[in-house]
Amino acid sequence: MINIITYILNIFDKIYQRKIINTLNLIFNKNINIVFDVGAHKGEFIKLILDNFNFKKIYSFEPSIINFELLSQNIKKLNSKKKIFINNFALGVFEEEKNFKQMKESSSSTFNNINFDSKYFKRKNIFLNFGLNSKIFDNMKVKIKDGFSFVEKENINTIDLLKIDTEGYEYFVIKGFKENIRKIKVIFFEHHYNQMIIKNYTFSEIHSYLKSNNFKQHSKFKMPFRKAFEYIYVNGNYF
Repeated sequence: MINIITYILNIFDKIYQRKIINTLNLIFNKNINIVFDVGAHKGEFIKLILDNFNFKKIYSFEPSIINFELLSQNIKKLNSKKKIFINNFALGVFEEEKNFKQMKESSSSTFNNINFDSKYFKRKNIFLNFGLNSKIFDNMKVKIKDGFSFVEKENINTIDLLKIDTEGYEYFVIKGFKENIRKIKVIFFEHHYNQMIIKNYTFSEIHSYLKSNNFKQHSKFKMPFRKAFEYIYVNGNYF
């Protein structure tokens, strides 16, 4: 039963991903020079970029050593001659070490606390086989660095696309770029509206912060079968 549900979800996700790719193509016309993939998981977004865009470099960030090892293996399988740099740390507001919850369903791994009483969590527990009575995550210590310092160290002048999928940590990733946020052309990020992840910030805070840095909302997408949206914001200095 769970395999059937996962199969159906994958079909809808592929249709949904095509909408995202088409919208990014309208913005970039297939040419994206520098991509930051924050919350790379197993390399799903990297493959989308490889399959659909011309690019020069991808900088990828994945804090979980478990996910990172799978990411490394998948990048090798792609056998791409293009420059893909994978980093085993998270991006946040400043440099630190922090507890990270490695979920059994690894794409839900998060820095945040979980509301076990939420309806969304209980549903996910059943359909994605967390196991109602089993341990659903392991804690691990991971490294966090800030986007500002990374951009300075790598001497990066412009980031064409910053993609963030960090399960409730997106706001802190964005704030970590500080004044180097002006170097980012487009930000593509996810925001959950379910009560499973305790984020300690709202979408309005992200919107206000981006607006104060001359970004404007370009697109909004409802994710299939999830109480979550993905947003594309563009920098008014470039668009």
